Amino acid sequence: MQKFAINSFKDEYEKFSNFYPVVIFYEGRNYPSVEHAYVAAKTKDEMFRKKVSELQENEAGIAKHMGRKIKLRKNWELIKYSLMKRFLYQKFTRDKFKSLLLSTGNSYIEEGNYWHDNYWGNCYCKKCEKIEGKNKLGKLLMEIRGNI
Repeated sequence: MQKFAINSFKDEYEKFSNFYPVVIFYEGRNYPSVEHAYVAAKTKDEMFRKKVSELQENEAGIAKHMGRKIKLRKNWELIKYSLMKRFLYQKFTRDKFKSLLLSTGNSYIEEGNYWHDNYWGNCYCKKCEKIEGKNKLGKLLMEIRGNI
């Protein structure tokens, strides 16, 4: 299979987005997307987690915004990567997501964006043009693809 880059989670690859609806189970609750679960995991505040779990599947952006305003749990920087990996494994071991991920063959996967996320992705805006994104999300997807 020819190697090509996937650098946008739109159109045929929209299911790669953490905003795409999929039920993720985390510490006793179901969340309507990876983004919802990730935001809830940022804190130990059970009331906040409940609010996030009650958001609709199309409200991942609201969840993300809520997550910017909370006090992060003390060990957040140490665990955020492993939690994302855990949530992505839950998602991509389900048939409809697994088959799409496997269909990418050896393609390089990158979360290209314009919202300055150079940790999980690679931002292409003018402000970030000299910054090489870490693309942690894309790298996790490629790792999962190799393990399922």
